[in-house]
Amino acid sequence: MALGWKLVFDAADPHHQAVFWADALGYEVEDNSPLIEHLLKSGAIPPDLTVEFAGRLFFRDAAAVRHPDDPFDPVSGTGYGRRLLFNRVPEPKTGKNRLHVDVHAPEGERDAVVDRLVGRGATVLRRVAEPAGSWTVMADPEGNEFCVS
Repeated sequence: MALGWKLVFDAADPHHQAVFWADALGYEVEDNSPLIEHLLKSGAIPPDLTVEFAGRLFFRDAAAVRHPDDPFDPVSGTGYGRRLLFNRVPEPKTGKNRLHVDVHAPEGERDAVVDRLVGRGATVLRRVAEPAGSWTVMADPEGNEFCVS
């Protein structure tokens, strides 16, 4: 039996990371605001666990993005399919990732995708050309490495 999963990133600013990765992948930032409003109204969580960002309520220390075609819970906004979750942590990133995302650009459009991501805050770390293929190694706005092929 296959299991569900999500990829979780440590982040200094989970909300800006969610916006970057939603844009990078064509995903949607999950809207948990109806759930958050319900939890606030019922007294289940205090207001200091929330933050307003981009005109809606989020949990202060977490934000997620999901594939637009995958199912999600209409009450909580939580995706059931392909997701990235960003959790606030106090310490900065200090070393190379042991895991990274490979972004597959449409045929012949890698340079345009790389340029678009640089315009959104990513950095080009190096360009690789090997007999097995070529790709661009990049870092997101918080320094997490990923590749565009």
